[in-house]
Amino acid sequence: MAAHQSTEWRTVCEKFRLAQELSEIESRKDPENNPFRSKYKARDLLKEIHCSLVKIHIEEEEEGEDDNEADGGSMQIAEGEPGNECGKTCTGDSPAGLRAARLAVLQYYLGVNHIETEELSAGEQHLMNCMKLIDKCTTTRENVSLFIQARNQLGILWAGRDEIEKAQGFLEIAESMYLLYMKEDGQPPLDLQDYFVSEGEELSQQEKIRSRFEMAYTHTLYYLAQVYKNLEQYERAGQYCHSTLQRQLEYKQFVPLEWAINAATLSQYYITKTRYMEARHCLAAASVIATLAGEIPSEAAAKESDAECEKREELLQKRSEIARCWIKYCLNLMQDAKKLLEDNIGELDLDRQEELKRARQNEEEEKEKGRKSAILFGSSDTFDSICSLEEKISSMLPLDFEEARSIFLVGQSYVAQAKEYFAMDGHVTDHIEILQDHSALFKVLAFFEQDLERRCKMHKRRVDLLEPICKDLNAQYYLLICRQLQFELAESYYEMMDLKLAVADKQDQPDVHTIKKFNNLCSSSMKYYQMFLDSIRSPEGKFPEKLEDEVLRPALVAKFRVARLQSKLISNNLATQLENLNHSLESYSFIVQYCEENPEAKKAVETELELSNEMVSLLPLKINRIRSNMASCN
Repeated sequence: MAAHQSTEWRTVCEKFRLAQELSEIESRKDPENNPFRSKYKARDLLKEIHCSLVKIHIEEEEEGEDDNEADGGSMQIAEGEPGNECGKTCTGDSPAGLRAARLAVLQYYLGVNHIETEELSAGEQHLMNCMKLIDKCTTTRENVSLFIQARNQLGILWAGRDEIEKAQGFLEIAESMYLLYMKEDGQPPLDLQDYFVSEGEELSQQEKIRSRFEMAYTHTLYYLAQVYKNLEQYERAGQYCHSTLQRQLEYKQFVPLEWAINAATLSQYYITKTRYMEARHCLAAASVIATLAGEIPSEAAAKESDAECEKREELLQKRSEIARCWIKYCLNLMQDAKKLLEDNIGELDLDRQEELKRARQNEEEEKEKGRKSAILFGSSDTFDSICSLEEKISSMLPLDFEEARSIFLVGQSYVAQAKEYFAMDGHVTDHIEILQDHSALFKVLAFFEQDLERRCKMHKRRVDLLEPICKDLNAQYYLLICRQLQFELAESYYEMMDLKLAVADKQDQPDVHTIKKFNNLCSSSMKYYQMFLDSIRSPEGKFPEKLEDEVLRPALVAKFRVARLQSKLISNNLATQLENLNHSLESYSFIVQYCEENPEAKKAVETELELSNEMVSLLPLKINRIRSNMASCN
């Protein structure tokens, strides 16, 4: 075109190049007291280009290079005047369509510029001007990229204003445009920067154009994932997030650690849906891709260089976060298996176990392979490493101790890795949460163990993990965590007591050592339950007349178990027996009386309340028998 050959056109192209450089490179060097200096300079250049472009288009019109009427319509829009002269009769690849697209590109960059300088209303107006210009033209390779990117920006803008459904509309149109274009054409489209290239200059390489175009669509999917999440359409959000991650790997448009954390986060969604194969794949990919960020610098190197220190800190943190996601995977896989296998009293149902083992057939595994082919991450560089890591842990629910133990060991190895960064010194809450997960791994592994003594040792490991922390933690600053630890320690000792009781029942007469150990377990459990209950008291030491919802069930369960533990204590002394049973009766009576005064509490402790009512009826009889025996002895 004549315009391309003119000095004025070359000046326009040079100004456009400078505007891009100011926005993308020079703006990073702007001072804190004038953070948008380069952006404002770029804006001035874009406005100058717009004026020059209008003049060039008028000259082209006078030279008869295109249809005057179509061109006039474009100019009206460019100058903010109403009109729709060309409508959809203007094809995107026609001279009029190209002129409209050039003006639209300027409006697009002006819109982005205003948004980046926090002038959102002005940014929106420029983006809408861009849309009006290109919406008059048919979609072709000359303008499809602009169509998508303008709608992406408007989607982001409206999402930022919490107008999620408006954002959804723009983004879904961008998605459908991409899919339609790829179906009907599929060639790399014209890049936005290629609208302003002087004669003799090379256009962007096809590979680079394709990469930018695909990146724009990847952004569309990414923003749609956020939109669907905000709309609580979690299934769709998960699908779009997965597609985003896949495309980022495919087109090598990712930052390793950022990608890895996003993949690990997605795994947690799949876990909530019990889709463990997908969760495992996300985690394996996250672990492999995270290694692309490089080796963790040594402590010595970190001391010598601030850059190495920052790198060490970031790599340790992100890899520890991924390790924590692996822990959750192992824990939930085992816990879901437990739910499937336990009977009505929480023990392993052997008949159910055999039934499930018989049902696990090869065709189920084949079905998993079919599903997997649709969700694979990785390129030729990483695929083998991801698959290799997946093979180290099952995605099938464990059905016996050996299967559960193999998952437990993987989870335990990630506990050690997670604690490398989340140490007690500096990361108290995170460190304790990791210890609690480790304890939970032992707890669920114990469910699969048939040997009662070994089960007891697993619960002892839970105590060894949590008790030192509970003793050292300041309840004034960490009240909620202290309560959690107190309750879990009480529960661990309670489990051990029950197991020792089951072992003792198999003996004709428990020896003195066994009785002493049993009583110590009862006392330890009661101590921690009582610490939990005391934490609920007012500063004056008064127990609340009405329990808050978050402590209602735990508090009543603690009372119930204290009552049971008091009645289980073994003693040859009748006076001690009587004292223990009276304490037990008081605790059972508390539960019954509380539920009578607060009927809404009954649903929270139906089983415990039923048993408490029985014990309130039975214990007085037992207490009276002991009193009679004591009287006859005297």
